Amino acid sequence: MDWFFLLIAGFAEVGSVISLKHADGFKKWLPSVACLFFGSVSFYFLSLSLTSLPVGTAYAIWTGIGSVGSVLAGIMFFHEPRSLRSILLIMCILTGAVGIKLTSGH
Repeated sequence: MDWFFLLIAGFAEVGSVISLKHADGFKKWLPSVACLFFGSVSFYFLSLSLTSLPVGTAYAIWTGIGSVGSVLAGIMFFHEPRSLRSILLIMCILTGAVGIKLTSGH
């Protein structure tokens, strides 16, 4: 269950970043509330996952999901530039997160 909680936390982090982009420096009310909501959900589920997962492992996976998800969301929704180099670097983050998961013993 803890890994599932960690996945929810990571995806909620992506939701928070997308909302933050739309919030325009917290000038827009609805995206600002969404950002705070998703951020709270993210931290809540991260805290639940930390009841049994090592903090270093959970944090690395959480930030990996958030980083990769945010880059992909930027490319898909905000038409941010993409290149072979950026795709390769995203793959490095994914490889590192999977490696940490496989070697964590959980």
